[in-house]
Amino acid sequence: MAVAAVKNVAPKDEHGIIGISPAMRKIVEVVDQVAPTDLTVLVTGESGVGKEVVAKAIHQASRRSAKPLITVNCGAIPDGIIESELFGHERGSFTGASEQRRGYFELADGGTIFLDEIGELNPSAQVKFLRVLESGEFLRVGSSVTRRVDVRVVAATNKDLELEVRHKTFRDDLFFRLRSVNIHIPPLRERSEDIEILFDHFAEDVAQKNGIEFRGIAPDAVDVLRDYRWPGNVRELRNVTESMLVLERGKLLGAADVRKYLQQNAAGTSERNLPVPSGRSVEQAERELILRALLEIKGNILELRDQLAEQSRTIASVQQSEADPVEVRPRAEETTLSLQEMEQKLIAEALERFKGNRRVAARALNISERTLYRKIKEYGLE
Repeated sequence: MAVAAVKNVAPKDEHGIIGISPAMRKIVEVVDQVAPTDLTVLVTGESGVGKEVVAKAIHQASRRSAKPLITVNCGAIPDGIIESELFGHERGSFTGASEQRRGYFELADGGTIFLDEIGELNPSAQVKFLRVLESGEFLRVGSSVTRRVDVRVVAATNKDLELEVRHKTFRDDLFFRLRSVNIHIPPLRERSEDIEILFDHFAEDVAQKNGIEFRGIAPDAVDVLRDYRWPGNVRELRNVTESMLVLERGKLLGAADVRKYLQQNAAGTSERNLPVPSGRSVEQAERELILRALLEIKGNILELRDQLAEQSRTIASVQQSEADPVEVRPRAEETTLSLQEMEQKLIAEALERFKGNRRVAARALNISERTLYRKIKEYGLE
């Protein structure tokens, strides 16, 4: 059987963008044209297509490359603190503001700020953001002193902002200001010629960083990669590649191997991204999805506890081996809890498991930080 080994078919161009498809080559051309300017750039495309890669490329090819590139995920910051995060605040300006703080725009002064998920900004923040775009001026929360910054803005979204404008959830003047230059990254399924090249790049990177021997991938396995639709785009391809190389180390990857990991990956994502059936509210569907994820985590914890308990019984005395195992299993009373009570209880346990790290907890639950923050506030778990 012929082998398609890892190779540098199309190494990164000078901007770090990988791809030989006409769409990606066109994007490289646009980056070359806009990077030397200070024009605002809006990068659009589905989640996982590589919008941040393009933002970094623009910054690194600009005259601001020696200054910082500050990346902000607008969708991960709760509405109540988004303005403080972006523009800073003065001491005592709100409960918990124990000291003066510079915002992301001040931290990016002289450089570039990349605002991911820009479509999630609330109306108040949109107004202040528009002012910064037009004049470079802003006010810290709790201050009457106008400040100025020199910042290049690159924004990104997976939303249709024109549709958001029609629905009155996004300001039309901000939309027109943002789209001075629009770079659209097509989904991976529409540029299949890039799939093998990206796989080779990720495989080589994982093998080098982890000291893993990689014998290559068979042509029929490459065909499977190309035929898959990649709903998670480049991010999903990287995750699948990493899993295959780590778990199948030293093995020539065939079509059956690739199918196995694609099926496992699809099963893991489909359960948590269910459509909302008619007759149910989005809130109820969201609650059930969170509960499903939390129950999965709790099941993993209980399984681990069972394994540890079994090991203890094996090495302990006869009396210890006969100890009641109920302590490591869900209590019967839990089955009588309401959906809300179960959700609250499991969220608390998840936060405890991750020692209060909300970002890690949200990532493990496959939900946004904003949703987790809202649930924490709703249940008084702060």
